[in-house]
Amino acid sequence: MKRSSCVAPLLILAFSGGSTNATAQELQDVANMPRPIEALDNVWIEELTMMEVRDALAEGKTTALILTGGIEENGPYLTTGKHNHVLRVMGESIARRLGDALIAPIVALEPGNPANSRSPGTVVLSRGTYEAMLTDMATSLRSQGFQNIIFIGDSGGNQRSMATVADALSTEWRDDSGGIYHIPEYYNYDDVVDYQRDVLGVDEDPRLEGLHDDYYITSIIMNDDPQHVRLEQRIKAGKASINGISIVPIEQTIEHGRRLIEFRTDVTVGAIGQAMAAGR
Repeated sequence: MKRSSCVAPLLILAFSGGSTNATAQELQDVANMPRPIEALDNVWIEELTMMEVRDALAEGKTTALILTGGIEENGPYLTTGKHNHVLRVMGESIARRLGDALIAPIVALEPGNPANSRSPGTVVLSRGTYEAMLTDMATSLRSQGFQNIIFIGDSGGNQRSMATVADALSTEWRDDSGGIYHIPEYYNYDDVVDYQRDVLGVDEDPRLEGLHDDYYITSIIMNDDPQHVRLEQRIKAGKASINGISIVPIEQTIEHGRRLIEFRTDVTVGAIGQAMAAGR
């Protein structure tokens, strides 16, 4: 028994290289060694390797998008992660259009009163926790070389905290190059409804069914995954519509969503450029 008790520490030493310094040296070497394989064409930081992020920064991709969504009640058809599904396609489109941007992991929860989350599936953070998370994410990205940090929120409840954190960090970083910006223009659904009606010919009254659900949201999410709007089940049940607008033919709805993504990308990228130029 005594002999066996000595084996584990020896094995640990063997796998660790015998010292903490050796491990630190190995990590330092990995951080500075050339990338041994071709980089993946991807804009999501969590889906890139450390070397791919490092090299993207060196190549000028020094803008980081921090996208905020939410987990909440969205009626009988849309998942609780509606906002996060929208951000998957909108974030990709905005980052690609900017050309110099990578996307941080989506902030999937929004601020609220955790003690009042009575709707099944709703998960929120206290406002203090939420703002601390945004502050830490932005500071972390800044410390590794991202010059411009962009806050974009897909939920109305997120806007105030993003503006608060952006203002505070802008003051703190005022002597540094680059900046931090909250882009409220992204969250302008009045313009989206107008575009949907005037350009796409889809005249929707979002209040018709009284659900936290809309055709424009559904069509955008279908560009990520139709299962998130329970498309198959709705067709089977004869419920493939929202606010009196049919979501079939599927191809037409997906195309509407694609054009709405393009419209919202145009608006958001334009607003980012204006914010940077104004230094707001």
